[in-house]
Amino acid sequence: MYGRQRLAEMIAEPEITVVPGVYDGISARLVEQQGFETGFLSGAGVSNSRLAQPDVGFLTLPDVADQSREIADAVDIPIWVDADTGYGNAVNVHRTVRKLANAGAAAVMIEDQEWPKRCGHMAGKSVVPFDEAVTKIEAAADARDEHAPNMLLKARTDATEPDGLDEAIRRLNAFADAGADVVFADALRSADDIRRVAADVDAPLSVNMGFGVRSRPTTPLIPAARLEEMGVAVVIYPRLITAAATAGMKRGLEELATAVETREEYEAPDAVVDWDTYTDLIGKPAVDDLEGRFRADSG
Repeated sequence: MYGRQRLAEMIAEPEITVVPGVYDGISARLVEQQGFETGFLSGAGVSNSRLAQPDVGFLTLPDVADQSREIADAVDIPIWVDADTGYGNAVNVHRTVRKLANAGAAAVMIEDQEWPKRCGHMAGKSVVPFDEAVTKIEAAADARDEHAPNMLLKARTDATEPDGLDEAIRRLNAFADAGADVVFADALRSADDIRRVAADVDAPLSVNMGFGVRSRPTTPLIPAARLEEMGVAVVIYPRLITAAATAGMKRGLEELATAVETREEYEAPDAVVDWDTYTDLIGKPAVDDLEGRFRADSG
C-alpha cells in the first residue's frame, strides 16, 4: 500500500536510493516522469512554495497532511514526508504519524530540534534533551506499528552543530534502537563526518545534498556514487526542485516583460514547455478517456 513495501525494498538494496524533493502534485509527477523511483515531500519546499515563508516552523500538521494526500494521489511512486518535530511532544508525534499514514505517506521523518524548528542548514539550531528525543521516536514507531506497519520511519538529528558529532552518532544509534528504519544527521560539515557516521551508526544512513547541482556553505556537494561508496543508503535533494522552479518562473517572467514591450510577435520557446507536454503532465489525456467512457448517451 502506498508503495511502502517497494520503498523498504529500495533501502535494502546495495545501491543508494536517490530521492529528489517535491512540494506539490506537479513537482512529484515530474520526478516520477523523469524516472526517479521515490520523492521526498520537503517541509522547506512546502513552506517556501505554499506560504512564501522560510523553513522556521510555520507549517502545521494540517498543512503537511493535506499536501501529502494530494501528492500521494497524483503519483504512483512512494513519497517520504517531512513531519518536522512531529508538532509537539511524544503524544503529538504519535498522532502525526497516524495522520500522515492515512494521508498516504510511505515514510515519515521526525527530527529532534526544539520548536520552532528551522532549516538544518541555518544557524541557531537547538535540540531537545536526549531522552525526550528518543521517546518521540519510540512514539513514532509505536504509531507506525499500530497503524501502518509497512511504513518507514526516518529519524533525524540536528545535534551536530550545537553538541558535536559524537552526540549526533549517539542519538542516531538510540533512534535506531527505538525503531527507526533510516537515520539522518543533517548539516554534516565534511566527507569525513559522513564516513564516520556511516561507519559508527548501525542503521541505513540518509544524507542531504540540498540543491544537488549547486554547492552550499554547509555540507559539501558529493556525487551519489561517491556517497554510496562511503556507506550512505539514501540521499535526498530537498532544495533542488523549488530552486529550479524559481529559476524557471523568473526566466518566464523576464521573457514576458520583454514580450509586452513590443508590438511584434515575440516567442521564447525555451522558457516554457509546449502545450501538449504540459497537458500530458497534468493528466489531461486520462480525463479525456474518462469523459469518453462515461459520457451520457445524448441520443
